[in-house]
Order: sequence, then structure tokens, then C-alpha cells
Amino acid sequence: MTAPDGEPRRADVVVCDDHTVFTEALAAVLEAHGFRVRDTAATLAGALAAVRAATPAILLLDRHLPDGDGVAALPTLAAASPRTRIVLLSADGDPAAVRRAVDGGAAGYLHKTAGVRDLAHALRRVLDGETVVDVPAGRSPRHSPDAAAAHRLAAHLTPRERECLALLVEGASTAAMERRLGVSGTTVRTHVQALLTKLGVHSRLEAASLAVRHRLLLPQPDRAAGT
Repeated sequence: MTAPDGEPRRADVVVCDDHTVFTEALAAVLEAHGFRVRDTAATLAGALAAVRAATPAILLLDRHLPDGDGVAALPTLAAASPRTRIVLLSADGDPAAVRRAVDGGAAGYLHKTAGVRDLAHALRRVLDGETVVDVPAGRSPRHSPDAAAAHRLAAHLTPRERECLALLVEGASTAAMERRLGVSGTTVRTHVQALLTKLGVHSRLEAASLAVRHRLLLPQPDRAAGT
């Protein structure tokens, strides 16, 4: 796909995911790989408005959103912009959901553990007219080696550190975390540094992305109460 001047045309993309930090990171990654992110949204209603306004080549859509299931919303989103190819990008690799998505008209279903290059390549295949499914096979994604390692590390987080991680995923600043948690900025920074160390990452963005990819903030019923 080329522009009139012979340069590669940057395909327009809308990204819909309710994890702010993950969305911002993903938008930057897509821009770096030759796509143009026209808009982002955190809800199905926001995605619907964005695709109507931008009519992008691709809508990259999380499955579980605050106002509903992305798979169930496929017909409505497709009707809003028939030229837009919809790709689910989810931490949920349930085979039944994948089948329903493809049967419902999705152009792809990708797992959030996919690498950046794999994601960009998959989206280019979608632009070429393919239907692309790339989810871990043979086991639950939560029990893949990478996910298992991430959950082992996350098991060492204290309840307060998990609260901080949830706020990082929301994209909260240190000042916002102070207000939400009712503690000082110094205490917030101490908790954040501790959770970065325990998760083996070097930045708030890495921590948030790890939590989203491997669903680290789901309830942990096997942990002892009060730990």
C-alpha cells in the first residue's frame, strides 16, 4: 500500500483498551512500526464513536471492556464503519471466544503476549485481506511459561503494592496515587520501587504492561488471607 508520492501509506488504526498505560504504550509501538493511530478509547461506546469519526483501516479491540464484551459488539462496530477490519487483542485466549469472534466477522484474534514485531506483522497480514488468529495453543495462556513466571513474581507483592500496580495500569500519576491511597508521595514511590523490583522490571510502563499481558491483577484465591 503506497501513497501517490511512492512512500508507504500509514494505515489508520484506532485502539480500544481500558488500561490507559497499556494503550499509550501500544499506540507508540504501532506508530513506530508504520501505523497511524487516529484515536484511542477505553470503552465500547468510545470505540464506536471513534470508528464512526475516523473510519480507520483497523480497530484493535480488547475483549473485556467496562461496558461489555468486544466479541458481542462486533456487529455494531462493523456496521458503524464497514471498511474497518476489527482485530481482537486480548489476554483471554479462550478457544470458544476466538471461534465466536471469527464467526462474527473479526479479521483477527491476537493474544496480548505477542511480541511487537509479531503484532505489527499480523496487522499487515490483516490489511492484505487475511484473517489472522494467534493465541497460545495447547494450554491456558495464564499457564504458559512466561505467564507462570510473572505470576510467581507477582505472588510476592503486598496488598498495598498490588493496589499501586492497579493504579499504574490505570495510568495514575504519583499525585493521583497519593490521593487515592491516602499516603505521602514518598510512600507511593517506596511502594512503586518495591513492586518494580519484585516484578523484575525497570519502569512503571513495563510493570503496567506486564500486569495487563499476564492478567496479574485477577483475584488470587490461593493466596493466604491478609498476606
